[in-house]
Amino acid sequence: MAASFVRPNLGTAAFYAVMVTLATYFTFAAVQGDYGLFRRVEITAETHVLTEQRDALQAELARLENLTQRLSDTSLDLDLLDERARAVLGHLHGNEIIIR
Repeated sequence: MAASFVRPNLGTAAFYAVMVTLATYFTFAAVQGDYGLFRRVEITAETHVLTEQRDALQAELARLENLTQRLSDTSLDLDLLDERARAVLGHLHGNEIIIR
């Protein structure tokens, strides 16, 4: 009896090589691709930053709307008007002392 040597089929080796290559590619794409895990973390961080900026801008808008409403003709705040006139025009009363 002669010992028979079974040679591996080349098609099977090629199939496994292609499958390993595809698995590696899809794993890489799932982690670092345009829609991967790293990009998702970046988008989440950017969302938090933009949300904070939006909230700050909304607070600033509310403050400016309040000032605008207080200076409107329907409800004039004389203290605010006096403050703005002094800041913009440098207006002072005669009995005030300037300290520098």
